[in-house]
Amino acid sequence: MAGLALHVVDDPVGATGDAIVRRLAGAVRRTGAATLALSGGTTGGDLATVLAGRGRDEDWACTEIWQVDERVAPDGHPDRNANALAVLDGRAGAVHRMPVTDDDVAAAADRYASTLPARFDVVHLGIGPDGHTASWPPDDPIVATPPERLVALSQRYQGRVRMSLLPQPVNQATSRVVLVTGDDKAASLAAWVDGRPFPGDLPVRHVHRSGTVVYADAAAAALVRTAAR
Repeated sequence: MAGLALHVVDDPVGATGDAIVRRLAGAVRRTGAATLALSGGTTGGDLATVLAGRGRDEDWACTEIWQVDERVAPDGHPDRNANALAVLDGRAGAVHRMPVTDDDVAAAADRYASTLPARFDVVHLGIGPDGHTASWPPDDPIVATPPERLVALSQRYQGRVRMSLLPQPVNQATSRVVLVTGDDKAASLAAWVDGRPFPGDLPVRHVHRSGTVVYADAAAAALVRTAAR
């Protein structure tokens, strides 16, 4: 496990929401402000809804939210992760959506990078069945982008080019909270947690384990070694 904490729980979405809210409240107490980066994916909408219903209004008013990743698609399109953030617009102090509809989306990625905090308090991530996290697809050169770059575009993946935070801002965060549900994630989660071989690239291995906590349901954690659970 080497610094990574895995919790197998009945309600991983709720547990992830609680963990994020606690960390944001702690940041507000320490510094008067908090910063959060939220991923999309299959559970992103559920998590945003949970977050909108938890925590103190005073803490949310001091919290700014950025996106971890976004599909290059028109505003309002069902593929857009930003749709799920609407429930947080009235709670968070600011929600910074990725500008994926700009004519020059590569330049827009650089502009978005310039808005990022020096260090996120919390970055939320997921894991895909193929081992991707954020929008770092398997065998995509995005993870090899020079470290001075903070945001970049992936190659086309599952029908869409993606804009994504890169490993540097993700790993520099004070903490990373990972949400994993479903038996289709069992092999990739076990390979990451246990360090075992995986058939193909496993982009989540680029995430630092220290300072990272994972909340998973029993199905997602089914293949993780008992000692690691």
